[in-house]
Amino acid sequence: MAHILGMEDVGISLGSRPILAGVNLSLEDGNRIGVVGPNGGGKSTLLRLMARDLEPDTGRVTMVSGTRFAVLTQADDLASDQTVRDAIHGDAATYEWASDSKIREIHAGLIPDVDLSRLVGELSGGQRRRVALAATLVKPADVVILDEPTNHLDIEGVTYLAEYLNARPDDGALVVVTHDRWFLDFVCDRLWEVVPGHDGPGGRSPVAGHVETYEGGYAAYTLQRAERQRLAQQSAEKRANLLRKELAWLRRGAPARTSKPKFRIEAANELIANEPPPRDTVELARMATQRLGKKVVDLEGVSFAWPGADEPVLKDVTLRLAPGERIGILGANGAGKSSLLGLIAGRLEPTEGTIKRGKTVELAVLSQDTRELDKVAHRRVVESVADIKTHVEIGGKPTSASQLVEQLGFTRERAWTPVAELSGGERRRLQFLRLLMAEPNVLLLDEPTNDLDTDTLAAIEDLLDAWPGTLVVVSHDRYLLERTTDHQVSVIDGGVRDLPGGVDQYMELAREAQPPADRAASPAPSAAPSTSNPAKQREARKAMERAERRMKRVREQNERLGLEQAEVAATVSQTEDYAALADLGKQIAELKEELEGLEMDWLEAAEQAEYYS
Repeated sequence: MAHILGMEDVGISLGSRPILAGVNLSLEDGNRIGVVGPNGGGKSTLLRLMARDLEPDTGRVTMVSGTRFAVLTQADDLASDQTVRDAIHGDAATYEWASDSKIREIHAGLIPDVDLSRLVGELSGGQRRRVALAATLVKPADVVILDEPTNHLDIEGVTYLAEYLNARPDDGALVVVTHDRWFLDFVCDRLWEVVPGHDGPGGRSPVAGHVETYEGGYAAYTLQRAERQRLAQQSAEKRANLLRKELAWLRRGAPARTSKPKFRIEAANELIANEPPPRDTVELARMATQRLGKKVVDLEGVSFAWPGADEPVLKDVTLRLAPGERIGILGANGAGKSSLLGLIAGRLEPTEGTIKRGKTVELAVLSQDTRELDKVAHRRVVESVADIKTHVEIGGKPTSASQLVEQLGFTRERAWTPVAELSGGERRRLQFLRLLMAEPNVLLLDEPTNDLDTDTLAAIEDLLDAWPGTLVVVSHDRYLLERTTDHQVSVIDGGVRDLPGGVDQYMELAREAQPPADRAASPAPSAAPSTSNPAKQREARKAMERAERRMKRVREQNERLGLEQAEVAATVSQTEDYAALADLGKQIAELKEELEGLEMDWLEAAEQAEYYS
């Protein structure tokens, strides 16, 4: 791969506060980089340094002469008085871009519902975001930088974008900041984690953040973080437990999730050998029935239309929510998901049909905005949570307001920060905490991932695993839906349809619903090859078995030498036999290198076996 850009010992400060320091990174042609880390940790700053919008205070950023960038920021700079055509293509003549099949595909995939002659100021937030994304992707560039590109995109839009980027692996380099974990796993071949710094005791000794690198997508990143923590035997047991739970869920899922990592998978798997499933569904259903009774919310033959509308948004919908049920709702923007949620919550009344609610239902809704926090803006974070209740029972254990605040990532200092001074992500976390403290038995989450980083999402998922109630999630975040819900339904053409095949089935239905011309322009959904070759499959499995046997022998030899190394090290102060210790160290290094090669052989054989199955 050709080198494009490098960072050498880069550091930058904001006033007297160091943001990043000691950053050493390299970007090659064909790289697909995902950037993760907590909100406010320095991800956008890192992108600006790469694009040379910011100059580092220390170190240097080097790049190949003439490197072209295409950058999508979180806040677009589109002029409201320009047309969509001008926003995307500028002064270029129509024939110049209309003859390019790649550009036509972007139009069909991202803005099929947008008239090119419309003014940008007339567009909805989602349409405007898709126009900005299209304007970025049509630019000729060696490096494409996307800051939160999935914001305001529905699940079809996210899937299209991921498949479009994957279909062009050699078109320069891609660097993307996103909290969408499915997108990270699907698109990226390595992750950069921005680890934020801190102010030190009393704010007197600030420490800058840094960047850690990982091979593979999100699943590989989770595995490697868990392995690094295991090897270092860190004292942060709560965080390790959270990683183990998520790792266990990932490993129980599709094999493709863990086919990318190039490290000791077996060592990481020791962490989850005795890890139970994330949720005890039988116990949660029993507890939910005790709290709710047998009836929760039943919609029977329900239709709903907005006043003055020609057509109903929903028609003849029958949906029954059971105690302890965890259901995800999928659908395109404007399909009627929020209307369905409003009917379940009782905020909207049906124009036809009936809605029956259990007498013991205590329902709470996590809305898409956080305006309800304005009334407690003068309170501190812990106080605003304790105002609801001082203690709550989660997973059969009493949990205090301060413990819950800490569990969702508020440091001791931030826990005593006034609500008015919180960032968008912190407000979202606080909104969720206050909701849980009220102990509802039916919880409706409307796009809960907005403004939340991956670690916070994992912490929320962990809390929901032990929450004994009925959960309804509306989200375009595929990872969250698959992680927190047990089955999904779709809102399509005004009806609600069950999805036994999950998100994959929904994507196929959405594709079939496209006009033939748009369907032809869209990339086909990624799937495993349908080729079946029993002979080659047997050959691949034999190769796996041979690699496994060799790996076992080498690992045993490695462990034996490790014991010998420990024995020599224990007596080296007396014998001063440094030569023997160095020789053992060399042998162990050679065995580790051999082991890594064997693991790669095994992974290749496993992929072949999966291909021919």
